[in-house]
Amino acid sequence: MGLISKLKLAVPWGHIAARAWGSHQAAPVLCLHGWLDNANSFDRLIPLLPKDFYYVAMDFGGHGLSSHYSPGFPYYHQNFVSEVRRVAAALKWNRFSILGHSFGGTVGGTFSCIFPEMVDKLVLLDSSPLALDTNEIDNLLTCKRRAIEHVLQVEASRKPAQVVSPEEMLQGFLKNNSHVGEACGKHLLQRGTTQVATGVWLNRDRRITWPEHCFDFVSRELFVHYIKNLQAQVLLIKATEGYYAIRRENDGNREPMMFVSSSLKSVLKERFQYVEVPGNHYIHMNQPQQVAGVISSFLQNKEGTPAPL
Repeated sequence: MGLISKLKLAVPWGHIAARAWGSHQAAPVLCLHGWLDNANSFDRLIPLLPKDFYYVAMDFGGHGLSSHYSPGFPYYHQNFVSEVRRVAAALKWNRFSILGHSFGGTVGGTFSCIFPEMVDKLVLLDSSPLALDTNEIDNLLTCKRRAIEHVLQVEASRKPAQVVSPEEMLQGFLKNNSHVGEACGKHLLQRGTTQVATGVWLNRDRRITWPEHCFDFVSRELFVHYIKNLQAQVLLIKATEGYYAIRRENDGNREPMMFVSSSLKSVLKERFQYVEVPGNHYIHMNQPQQVAGVISSFLQNKEGTPAPL
C-alpha cells in the first residue's frame, strides 16, 4: 500500500500537514505521532496494515511540516487535542479510529474521552490514554512555571534556527532519542528538518520543550472517571523495553502502567485488550512487524471482543 496523497489542512494559524494511504472512501484511521516526532513515524508500519482502511498521519502543530502556533500562543495538551477535532472536521469524519504512539496516544485517548461518540477504536502504542500525576504531583506547579518562562525566553531571544550538517543533526537526534535506530532517525529527520545552503535546521517550534511542561496530568480518581466515558474499543500495546513514565528518571516505577491497564480492563471489560511485545519505545518503527499483526486483527475485528493473537 503506497502513499497516495499529501494533505495540507487549513487552521487559523496556518496549516496542519498530513500524509494519507488508501482510499478516502474506506474506514478512516488517524495516526498521531509521539513528542517531537512527525508523521514519518508511521511510514514503516502502515504498509503492513490492512489495505481496506484510509490512514491519515498528521503532524501536530509546531512539528514536522505543520505551521507553528501564532506568537504568544502556548503549546498545551488541550490544544493538541483540539487539533484532532479540527482535522476530523476538515476531513468530514464523524467517526474514526485512532492509532497513537506515546504522546500521540495520550492526545488520542484524551480526545476519545471528550468526544466518545467519534472514536470507534483506539490503539495505544507504548502509551497511556491519559497522563497520570503519580510521579509528578510534587512538580506540577514547577512545570507550569518553567513552561511559561521557557516560552518567554524563546520569544525574547529571537535567535535564528541553528544550522548544522546533516550528520551532526542525526547524531544529536540519536543522542537524545536512544530508542531510535539510525535508519529510523534519518527517516524522522527527513520530515523534521529543512535543507539550506549550509546544512539543515530543525523544523519544530523551539517553544516546544519537555512534555511534562505540556501535559494535563490527572489523578487516579480522575483517570477512572474519564475512561468511563470511552465508547471505543481499546488496544494497549506495551513494549517490554519501552517507557513507563513521562520523565525518564521515573521510568523504573512500573506500577502506574499496571494501574492504567488494570483500570482499563475493569472499566471497559471485553472492549479492552492488553498486549506486551518485545522491543523498545519505537517498536513501530524499528520492528513494525512485531505490532502489525495484532493491530491488523484489532482494526478488522467487528465484534466487541478481543481479536485472537
